[in-house]
Amino acid sequence: MRSGLLFIATATIIAGVCLAADPPNDLQIWHSFREALRTGRMADPERYRPITPELRQPMMGFLEELRKTVKWEDGGPEPEVFHVGNQIHYVVPLTLQHSETTSTTPFCFTLVTEGGQWYFQHLESIFIRLDKIPPPPVSSFPDLPVERKAWMRDEFQTTKDVQLFAYLSQEKGKQFAFDWFKDGPGYAIQAQTWVPFVSPARAFILYLCWDLSNLRSEPVVLEKLSDEEARLRFTPRAFALYDQTAQVKPHISLEDYRHLFEEVWRDRAQSAGWDLNISYEKGECVFRFVKPDSQPRPEAKSEGAQR
Repeated sequence: MRSGLLFIATATIIAGVCLAADPPNDLQIWHSFREALRTGRMADPERYRPITPELRQPMMGFLEELRKTVKWEDGGPEPEVFHVGNQIHYVVPLTLQHSETTSTTPFCFTLVTEGGQWYFQHLESIFIRLDKIPPPPVSSFPDLPVERKAWMRDEFQTTKDVQLFAYLSQEKGKQFAFDWFKDGPGYAIQAQTWVPFVSPARAFILYLCWDLSNLRSEPVVLEKLSDEEARLRFTPRAFALYDQTAQVKPHISLEDYRHLFEEVWRDRAQSAGWDLNISYEKGECVFRFVKPDSQPRPEAKSEGAQR
């Protein structure tokens, strides 16, 4: 009898241990990660298993930015959960606080499980719901907004460009790399031939506005246009890409990235007979074009002023 009671007690203890050792479910993992992110504990590099090692620091930076801007008091809905191997994808909208405005953005957080522990792997605000297509044959696929697709195209091209820039800088020198991306003569010819109804100088300005607005989906305001001067302003996607695309920063500094952006546009302007001054005002980029022979000459200094 005593041995029977001992067996029952032992079995109960073993069952309790096994129950306690059960792995956490998907929502428990999500809430554990969410709390770690909210409280700043995701600053520990050991909590990361990035897709590639070079993405660790950018991903840590993105999560820290989320920690500062997400309205954590708004619990929001439970995430959609998807399993792929040892990955767990959580799709959830988050409310972000920007100065005095708020916006809700859906994110896909990817965690991986190893040895009963979860680790952060990746974060995306772009994800295509191709899991919702019907069985083949099928010829229609879920689409994304125009602005989001423009971002995707630019992200793909920018990633290739900065990788090439890094390679050329190492092999041929930085100035060679900057010059490689200049395409001014070709751009000026495009403007002249595709907008043949005005002078080549004006055609360049008008084509530039059309290019930004319609090909690149970057709204532009043309503020002034004459034969001697033109001015426009827009918000380049290029700099948001640098801030928000993890695979770009490891290959080029912000200083070189901005210099490359400006060198390309100045080369295009000069090829069309313009001098270009670039300035930045409240997040916008301002292009001011002047004809070289129309710029005011500096006044001669008096002898007293020179001394």
